[in-house]
Amino acid sequence: MRSLIVFVVLAVVVVGVYGGVAAARGHSGYPLDDAWIHQTYARNWAETGELAYVAGQPSAGSTAPLWTLLISFAYRLQIDPYLWTLGLGAISLALSGWLLARLARRLFPARRSIAWAVGLACVLEWHMIWAAASGMETMLFIALALGVIDRLLADAPGWAIGLCGGLLTLTRPEGLLLIGLAAIGVLIRSIRGGPKQLLAMLVIGLIALAPGVWLNWRASGSLFPNTFYAKQQEYAEVLSNLSLWLRSVGDMLLAPFVGAQLLMIPGLISWIAAHRPRLRDRSRWLQLLPLIWIGAHGLVYSVRLPVAYQHGRYLMPIIPILLLYGIGGTFDWVMSIRWPRTVRTALLVSIGATLVAFVPIGATAYATDVDVIDNEMVRVARWLEAHAPPGALIAAHDIGAIGYFTRRPLLDLAGLISPEVIPFIRDEDRLLNIIQARGAKYVVTFPGWYPHLSQAPLLRAVFAGQSRFSPEHLTVYQVQ
Repeated sequence: MRSLIVFVVLAVVVVGVYGGVAAARGHSGYPLDDAWIHQTYARNWAETGELAYVAGQPSAGSTAPLWTLLISFAYRLQIDPYLWTLGLGAISLALSGWLLARLARRLFPARRSIAWAVGLACVLEWHMIWAAASGMETMLFIALALGVIDRLLADAPGWAIGLCGGLLTLTRPEGLLLIGLAAIGVLIRSIRGGPKQLLAMLVIGLIALAPGVWLNWRASGSLFPNTFYAKQQEYAEVLSNLSLWLRSVGDMLLAPFVGAQLLMIPGLISWIAAHRPRLRDRSRWLQLLPLIWIGAHGLVYSVRLPVAYQHGRYLMPIIPILLLYGIGGTFDWVMSIRWPRTVRTALLVSIGATLVAFVPIGATAYATDVDVIDNEMVRVARWLEAHAPPGALIAAHDIGAIGYFTRRPLLDLAGLISPEVIPFIRDEDRLLNIIQARGAKYVVTFPGWYPHLSQAPLLRAVFAGQSRFSPEHLTVYQVQ
């Protein structure tokens, strides 16, 4: 418990530093528009008791209903939602570091110092701090994923693994992937009692997951959130173009290694090579489950959603596992080679120094991202709140800040809360037709995203964002 307190204090400090750097540059907000989507759902949930983006219109657009529920307490208790959300991120970061340290103690029992090194590395890794301060569910997903793995390796009862797994999938639907692997792990660890434990795991997992499934089915008639389908359709062009897909996959897979992780690759490979001959021992199989999971996670995103934006946000969950095996494997590898002690020490110190050096680099990146969202999305949303007549329908591709600040009815061109556009999400002519048919008064998008639509004669540009870091500006078009 003492170590958890240390991780909590450190996580609060580093998340506060990232938020402080952005505030010092004149911006207090989030580094991506999706965070405002969670805030909008949470506020409406607290005010109306229903999971709806537009009050009175329940929708299956919340990818992370558990995260939304946790944020909603800020609105119910009348606590500053921005500070509350950063606090949730910091706590999730601390729990991730603590759980990763627990896993290190099991995987490297002979080297107790590795546990502290791995836990601290998780809390200080710049992607993790960015995620914790992003207003998104990423760090909660990571903490729950590590919780599932920890319970499995600790030989906990099946119901405990199922509970963590259900909550994990309520945080992000791809949690089902780890649940499937954990189910195999439950059978592997105890052939005799495996079926009984597996049944307990699945029953409790389904009970925990049931509220989210029910909300999605009630709102849209589907088991998964609309985003699950919309994102894949939106990036269908990438998936259909081999060269574009290969470039996107390469960028996506490289993103998690930006930082000290790159220096850990030899140690990671060394650990895998050293443990491969022991696979005949069934008890060793579970030690590879975290690596199998992150490999499967990366493969699924490579096949279905190969995007590297926002510093590889979708692959950030693999970073703690890379740290776990990378640091532990590097330490074992360095200690086993017959190099001078000074050389071995220099190799280990270089990893720590690189990790720490990227903390301020990440803070600068975070502040820049917040600047873009504040000067593009939030600025546009506040202009619409001041100028759009009450009840005016706004058609927009990025609905986060617009939904939060304007409280106007929306036609979501990305399909998150308007699933009817998903079948033709990249067909600009059909999108223009539905904009006209629905009587939208404004269209909001980046011109480069819809080059044909934004040049339509019936649209007149009336306002635009102004971030100096954005290659183009979010533009408001009035429908003539």
